[in-house]
Amino acid sequence: MTQDQIILFGLFGTVFGLLIWGRYRFDLVAFSALLTAVVLGVVKPDDAFAGFGHPATIIVALVLVVSAGLVNAGVVQMITRSVVDSSRSVHAHITLMGGVGAVLSGFINNVAALALLMPVDLQAARKAKRAPGLTLMPLSFATILGGMVTLIGTPPNIIIASIRQDKLGEPFQMFDFAPVGAVTALAGMAFVALVGWRLIPSRASKYNPSDALQEASAYLAELCIPEGNDIIGQRLSELDDAATKSDVSVLGLIRDGNRRYGSSRNAVLQADDVLVLEAHPDALDDFRAALDLTFTDSDRRDVIEGESQGLTLSEAVVPRDARIAGTSAQAVGLHWRQRSVIVGVSRQGRKVSENLRRTKIMAGDILLLLTPADTGPQVIRWLGALPLAERGYSITQQNKSWLAIGLFAAAVAAATAGIFPLSIALGIVVVGYVISGIIPLRELYDQIEWPVIVLLGSLIPLGEALNDSGGTDLLASQLVGLTGELPIWAILAILMAVTMTLSDVLNNTATAIVAAPVGIEIANRLDVAPDAFLMAVAVGASSAFLTPIGHKNNTLILGPGGYRFGDYWRMGLPLEAIVIAVSVPMIMLVWPL
Repeated sequence: MTQDQIILFGLFGTVFGLLIWGRYRFDLVAFSALLTAVVLGVVKPDDAFAGFGHPATIIVALVLVVSAGLVNAGVVQMITRSVVDSSRSVHAHITLMGGVGAVLSGFINNVAALALLMPVDLQAARKAKRAPGLTLMPLSFATILGGMVTLIGTPPNIIIASIRQDKLGEPFQMFDFAPVGAVTALAGMAFVALVGWRLIPSRASKYNPSDALQEASAYLAELCIPEGNDIIGQRLSELDDAATKSDVSVLGLIRDGNRRYGSSRNAVLQADDVLVLEAHPDALDDFRAALDLTFTDSDRRDVIEGESQGLTLSEAVVPRDARIAGTSAQAVGLHWRQRSVIVGVSRQGRKVSENLRRTKIMAGDILLLLTPADTGPQVIRWLGALPLAERGYSITQQNKSWLAIGLFAAAVAAATAGIFPLSIALGIVVVGYVISGIIPLRELYDQIEWPVIVLLGSLIPLGEALNDSGGTDLLASQLVGLTGELPIWAILAILMAVTMTLSDVLNNTATAIVAAPVGIEIANRLDVAPDAFLMAVAVGASSAFLTPIGHKNNTLILGPGGYRFGDYWRMGLPLEAIVIAVSVPMIMLVWPL
């Protein structure tokens, strides 16, 4: 290996290791690697930021904005309005919800599709007195499968189309992924709806029917005893009757910053004591009102309680790349930036042992937020979280639904016909959405997931450098050498399996950036057309079903579904085997060598 190859392989190995570790956010890791590559001389300074103007980066950003516009115009609500029906069987519900999710994921970002349908699924579970863990994982997997069908369904497809243009002179078009992706998605959906959901661990699928949303609604929360309260002087145990009536569990007491649990049962209550509780949001508010308690964070309580319009409670789930993930409400300045506080945290049975204001929030946590009235959605969006209650993320404009659909359909048709490149067509849609008021100009840039953009902009130059240095050719030669005299279909299956494995532990976009050039080099060494290998990478990069960290959708359902890290492979492993078994023959049929 050359010196440049050693440096680049070392950088990619470090990036992959840090992404698996998860201690630092992926955009910071990727951007730091890019700067290191420039300092070490393997990426030219003039090329360092070329990735931020790359067509793939622009298209990903535009797709996110267009997705938000379709939501704001009420298009998604038109589709999902009749979905919730508690009389359906589990497999019928999964088939319907999964089908809607898969179709939506083909035309809007698949993370956005899950974020919109997850509250609907939770509502259906509540009405049917059914555990949400039975249906949330199938819904997540369905939205991932649906993203395989079109160019804009998932970022890896956009990346692979752009790499094809760079290497072969022409990108994949909007529906080039459909023959393989649609058949694979249908086979995967059939498995998930008929068999897969039965493989979910009993712990996540067999709650007491009356507590169907236990994991999504039981919070560790804190309430403060103000001066002059009637319960001052009583013992903590004397609150049991009031707690039982409100369906609240009193876990302990905080006094002078020190937590007391079992030993606090006989403690005499004092002013400014903090009660540590476990409760549903409604029960928590009922208990607070009954005993005339206040929310904690007393030194800042007046900031939000002075709001003339009142206060509201909101529930939100934290994804891996949220602003608050890995830090605390105090660190991000939630109280003074957004005039809001966290009053509860649900974390899969693990004890939250710190003050809620200073508690380190983890991916998959569910937050109970106290916000000024009508600002809940904005606060949740600022935190980078996603709301759990069925709601309009912003006020929907039903009278503009058909305008939004028409603009989007025209853009897809223009891109498919080759009239405009996809990036230009989607850009025109975004401008149309802003001019027509479908997306307010002040919210335009809020719809873009900037960490994903930074990741793409940083890794694309690194991927180009690896290719220019001969690194991808080296990887391809090693893989071809290991596969020996195996038939082409077996090499495709192995490439897909390796890509799947990487995608299960890494960001799927990062996986596509590295694996797609390797696929092209393998095809060149075998003297066959590269499109089949690019399709194998596309399917593999989108098939992250074994862990909650491989795809953002899997992280989002971790808390609401009551899952653990090791639960995903039970349904995910056979699903990945089915994806390989179905997609490889389809690739050979549709993309002849």
